[in-house]
Amino acid sequence: MTHLLIAIIYLAFISLGLPDAVLGGSWPTMYQEFGVPVSFAGIVTTIISLGTIVSSLQSDRLTYRLGTGKVTAISVAMTAVALFGFSISDSFIELCLWAIPYGLGAGGVDASLNNYVAVHYSSRIMSWLHCMWGLGAMTGPYVLGFVLTNGGIWNTGYKVIAILQVILTGILVFSLPLWKKRKTVVNEAGEEVTAKALSMKEILSIKGAKDIMVAFFCYCALEQTAGLWASSYMVLHKGVAEEVAASYASMFYIGITVGRFFSGFITAKLNDKQMIHLGMSILAIGVAVLFLPLSEYFALAGFILIGVGCAPIYPCIIHSTPDIFGADKSQAIVGVQMASAYTGTLLMPPLFGIIANHISVALLPIYLLVILVVMVVMYQRLLKSSM
Repeated sequence: MTHLLIAIIYLAFISLGLPDAVLGGSWPTMYQEFGVPVSFAGIVTTIISLGTIVSSLQSDRLTYRLGTGKVTAISVAMTAVALFGFSISDSFIELCLWAIPYGLGAGGVDASLNNYVAVHYSSRIMSWLHCMWGLGAMTGPYVLGFVLTNGGIWNTGYKVIAILQVILTGILVFSLPLWKKRKTVVNEAGEEVTAKALSMKEILSIKGAKDIMVAFFCYCALEQTAGLWASSYMVLHKGVAEEVAASYASMFYIGITVGRFFSGFITAKLNDKQMIHLGMSILAIGVAVLFLPLSEYFALAGFILIGVGCAPIYPCIIHSTPDIFGADKSQAIVGVQMASAYTGTLLMPPLFGIIANHISVALLPIYLLVILVVMVVMYQRLLKSSM
């Protein structure tokens, strides 16, 4: 039964990634139909991100009240409804309204499942969990492309993904007896204590909580900024053709996904802290390569290394959370970690866009380096505070 539940959790994370890249692929048609500027895609993604922040911050309270299985099932159902809403939208306002349950559902799945896996399973399972998200994120555009190449429209693509989410919701509902719901949990001292939700004031007062929040903010800021601006950097600074640069940028995400797959095997030899330090070291090498005044192939290698370096950091920080803070506080900490992550995703890539627009896209390596340094410093502070 354990293996069956792991398979269901993996399916849930594939479903979490499925729609993430579909908006980008369908937007060139959508914005014209809705009669809005192309830049309005940013409004939709902002609403989704705000919804994920809200639901992440509430995940602690909801999970202790309902259990991870029910929270996950409800959250996936919400995303299914939202995606169906996307498919029947005929105005930009409708799209924005449906983006609200989409964001709330995505954040609920992310925070609850991450903590559940961190508490109950190994670092290997956690690494492969996030590999599943990458698989979903890569599959979504292929689903859309299949629909479009067979005479369908973007609406149909969203309906197909919504149907897949409905099927998963049914699987999650039938799997509810498999999920563990404990009334007691283990704290950082190894003692059995009664499980309870924590207020934001209580969370922020926990030693090391602010450090991990800033570190997570920086990680996601770096990952999303590199992923979003890699293609523009290659075109505008390295002189690479647009179509070639687009394929180069995809290598960054392939680096993350493949890196997480192999991280699952490496965790048999290295613990979470060692994996995080390894990832940060590879990340630093990748950023350093971008500073070299060499050909675009070295820049491509730099972005691939950044992707590979990112691979173990996110899952291993989450997996180490129960050990550092105690399982009694881990859901609350993971919730604020997710909120910090989404905030970094929301704020930092657009900030670099302003820098690129008013100064130069060539500053990307410096921008990434500053974020990396802050992340490393905050993580080291966390380790010292937990000793």
